[in-house]
Amino acid sequence: MTDEPNDPAPPQALTGIRVLDLSRVLAGPWATQTLGDLGAEIIKVEKPGSGDDTRGWGPPWLTDGEGHETRESAYFATANRNKRSVTIDMARPEGQALIRELAACSDVLVENFKVGGLKRYGLDYASLAELNPRLVYCSITGFGQDGPEAERAGYDFMIQGMSGLMSVTGSPEAEPQKIGVALVDVLTGLNASIAILAALEQRHRTGRGQHIDLALFDVAMASLANQALNYLVGGKAPRRLGNAHPNIVPYQAFETADGHLILAVGNDAQFARFCRLADLPEIPADPRFLTNRDRVTHREALLPVVAQALKKQTTREWLAMLDAAGIPAGPINDIEQAFAEPQALARGLALTLPHALGGAVPGVRSPLRLSESQLGAPLAPPTLGQHTDEVLESVLGLPAEERARLRSEGVV
Repeated sequence: MTDEPNDPAPPQALTGIRVLDLSRVLAGPWATQTLGDLGAEIIKVEKPGSGDDTRGWGPPWLTDGEGHETRESAYFATANRNKRSVTIDMARPEGQALIRELAACSDVLVENFKVGGLKRYGLDYASLAELNPRLVYCSITGFGQDGPEAERAGYDFMIQGMSGLMSVTGSPEAEPQKIGVALVDVLTGLNASIAILAALEQRHRTGRGQHIDLALFDVAMASLANQALNYLVGGKAPRRLGNAHPNIVPYQAFETADGHLILAVGNDAQFARFCRLADLPEIPADPRFLTNRDRVTHREALLPVVAQALKKQTTREWLAMLDAAGIPAGPINDIEQAFAEPQALARGLALTLPHALGGAVPGVRSPLRLSESQLGAPLAPPTLGQHTDEVLESVLGLPAEERARLRSEGVV
């Protein structure tokens, strides 16, 4: 009797999808990295000599196999794993022709040039759709393809301010604050991935691609979530509440005997259990605090009482008791502590990827986990132009002498 053969590894969800990435910085690269994590082939086109702007956004810098600093930034590594880098001079007619050839045999193109910026090169959606009607073409801009601000450049920080996001971030006593990461860029990248997947599904039914118009400003406004509806329904612009929640009380950070913790009471039953733990038996029966609606109305009266109670024990003691009582709470970690969390270790969230320059590149594991498809072993971010010859030969079929000529003339 012979052993049964092992079941083959499940395929990656987007195997067979080719993405031409003309984007740089964060929003576009985040979208294409997400598609690459899911198995798509990502060809990143960069400018010869300098490449993606973020390659120079350091320190910190990656190190080679001997521990020496390279000129590859940690920022670039953030959003460019699972990609092949090709250097092509888009300003040259022959470079434009090469990109058109790549677009003709791609499923998706992602770009984040200013509105109309690629039309002069014949690389706009209308031009490329004639070559490849099945192409899904995603344009990421600050303000979209139309409207009075369409031609303006848009950056995460300014969009956080313009969208109202900063008006609800930070302490009411201090100046408005941006979020500590470029979250509008990240959310735009994720929304781009969603739109691209939807367009690919529609193409499966219709046989035709389409143009996706994605704006950082639109994403930031949509991501205001409950704060946007608080204004649209209530007619009053929300104000900064620091770590407090506009619609739930108590739901914020509190000081303990030796530090801080986050208490996130989500319903009335959890609040009653918390009051028993905190030795506040009279609070749940107080008409001002019976329901969450009451507690939001009378937050100024309640929060000092909760704060005083939490100062009586240490963070560790409180977290143990709150967890045992089923009351949502957690520590306020720095990023080093977050990666050391048992859950982060168990889920393998920190990656180590072999790099072309020697040594290894750290990374953060994709959060996407699908039961019937694998993510595959992630590839380290490429060095500038690392795969130019490989792609021009394997995808476009250019012979060695033609590739050498293009290189000698500075086209690639």
